[in-house]
Amino acid sequence: MWKALSVIVFILSVMYFRKGRNAVWGGLTIGIIIGSIISVLKFFAGKGFDWHIVIKATTLGILIGFLAELLAKFRFGKN
Repeated sequence: MWKALSVIVFILSVMYFRKGRNAVWGGLTIGIIIGSIISVLKFFAGKGFDWHIVIKATTLGILIGFLAELLAKFRFGKN
């Protein structure tokens, strides 16, 4: 499941790359920050730094950002 979501997220990232500031790239940033914080806390708890948490949080952040973009498009009629 995560591999399929990763492919979708990669495609979304490429699609929104040249559109300036948008929710997709904001979701990517927030996902990296939250995933890193969780992984660092896990590291200090003695369980090691887990990159999978960072990747999954980033994936979810991008998907939530895309949903925000869709909501804005339908609500305000933006392209």
